[in-house]
Amino acid sequence: MKSVAFTSDAKAHDECGVFGIYNSDGLNVVEICHDALYGLQHRGHISAGITVNNAESFYTQKGLGMVSEVFPPKSVEKLPNGMIAVGHVRYTSIQNLDQAANQPLVLRYKEGSIAIAVNGSITNFPQIRKVLERGGAIFQSNSNAELMAYVIATERCSTDNLEDAVINCMDKLKGAYSAVICAPTRLIALRDRHGFRPLCVGKLRNSWVFASESCVFDSIGAEFVRDVEPGEMIVVDREGFHSYKARVDREKTSMCLFEYVYVARPDSVIDGVSVHTARIRMGEMLYSEYPLDADMVCGVPDSGIIAAEGYARASGIPYGMGFMKNKYIGRKVGTGMDKKKRLMQTKLTALKSNVEGKRIIVIDDSIIRGETSKHIVHLLRSAGAKEVHMLISSPPFVSPCYFGIDISDRESLIANKLTTEQIREEIGADTLGYLSVEGLRKTVEGAQFGLCDGCFTNSFSADIPSVFFVDKYANKINKK
Repeated sequence: MKSVAFTSDAKAHDECGVFGIYNSDGLNVVEICHDALYGLQHRGHISAGITVNNAESFYTQKGLGMVSEVFPPKSVEKLPNGMIAVGHVRYTSIQNLDQAANQPLVLRYKEGSIAIAVNGSITNFPQIRKVLERGGAIFQSNSNAELMAYVIATERCSTDNLEDAVINCMDKLKGAYSAVICAPTRLIALRDRHGFRPLCVGKLRNSWVFASESCVFDSIGAEFVRDVEPGEMIVVDREGFHSYKARVDREKTSMCLFEYVYVARPDSVIDGVSVHTARIRMGEMLYSEYPLDADMVCGVPDSGIIAAEGYARASGIPYGMGFMKNKYIGRKVGTGMDKKKRLMQTKLTALKSNVEGKRIIVIDDSIIRGETSKHIVHLLRSAGAKEVHMLISSPPFVSPCYFGIDISDRESLIANKLTTEQIREEIGADTLGYLSVEGLRKTVEGAQFGLCDGCFTNSFSADIPSVFFVDKYANKINKK
């Protein structure tokens, strides 16, 4: 079976992105879904796939790699056009992958077929899987999509329709997820009861579209309508648009705060808040908490740039380009033990003519293990920077994420081992400052739902897995 290896860049990542379209206008859903996946590529580059429902027959093309690798020129033409299409891009921290976990996943069961694409992490995965296996289920992967599909198929045997089966499934599955499901005659979109993972609704002429982020709608010419609410299931069929609600505790909605810091694209609007505006505010809030004196402010490409612009705007210190990023780096750079080091060296270089002899404030979105931050400070000092002050537009990571962001190992988080002063010494900066939790929350004021800051506070509003599951299985289970 084909596998792919990749190099971790010591950054936090989201697990994947999903897209779905119900065709009411004679549109080419394959081309639209293909273009939409490019708009979601930042959410996952390990695999991609599209499933099309053509006259209630399902056709799928998927594989390991980025969208351009899975769908080379003219390959999209091999898929027939149809009434419904769903697409998926994936990120995972597992270093060797087989194709069994690639999505969309098509499942054929007693009542027909469904194709499912999921973003997130089901935290009671092992308990539910054990029950299903005792009932005779045979799993082909450790994918959350496969588990969800099995639960839906099981519930369908005791309910009158697919909608009830999906609602019952939402009541059973704990954790964070958003999903699109292609059924024989309808498209279903759902978001977990806490609303951890984003999902929004758009309109393309008279056709309905769903995506993990609203930026996709701009790229395909669709109009943003609204966000899918926590615990909401939307069904689109020949009769139109239908909304159903699972049981929801409105006080415990928990949209992932880190989506605004790093994961989402700046041109997205999530739960009523512009990501770009939030990141500008993060920079402005950093200045209110760390009013430093310097000659230039710069951001680490790409996620630190907007916050750096906000800091420069608030402080009056000139904003400048401190780094050049090589946009043509693939996932395989270097060989042997120095692969990660060579990747960092090749990916980013300091702009010597802009930083030499200057006091530099450099802003990044986060520090996970500290390796990247140490390299950034080294680059600036080697280029002749007189002082390097590093500011981070999020608080220190003190907890793993159990709900779909790839921060699964508490021991690898440098903020759990060292104080801020010790981290400053470790990375070699003159100053190190993190945005406070309170400050970060202020930057997203106006969000329609509650926010999860558990990775910064170690306090979660949803049930988390047992310590045994987190410690022993977090790196073994494919969280899609």
